[in-house]
Amino acid sequence: MSGQDSRRKGKWGEDRAAEYLCCKGFNIVDANWKCRFGEIDLIAEDGTYLCFVEVKERKNAAYGPAAAFVDRRKQEKLRATAELYLAWHPTDLQPRFDVIEVYAPQGEHTARPEIIHLENVF
Repeated sequence: MSGQDSRRKGKWGEDRAAEYLCCKGFNIVDANWKCRFGEIDLIAEDGTYLCFVEVKERKNAAYGPAAAFVDRRKQEKLRATAELYLAWHPTDLQPRFDVIEVYAPQGEHTARPEIIHLENVF
């Protein structure tokens, strides 16, 4: 898979996750927020929490749940990135780290992907 294909696939999964969050009453504050420490796929708020969301899209869970691929190293990068985001965008909302798993057996052609929202995972 080329880099361009990989980015398109990642964007598709992130778009499905954003739609899911919006349907659950979240407001998407930012997407693909980047800084020198890393990138946060989605930043969303619901009036109580400011959620830093890592989106993992897979065809299935044959090699384990998608959230298992958010390892300690990735968590540390997400924390550092979120700290910088909060320094630049102060808020009274409680920060939280979520993972959204998007399972799409037919990839971008999956009509109804399975979405699992794991809240406050680390």
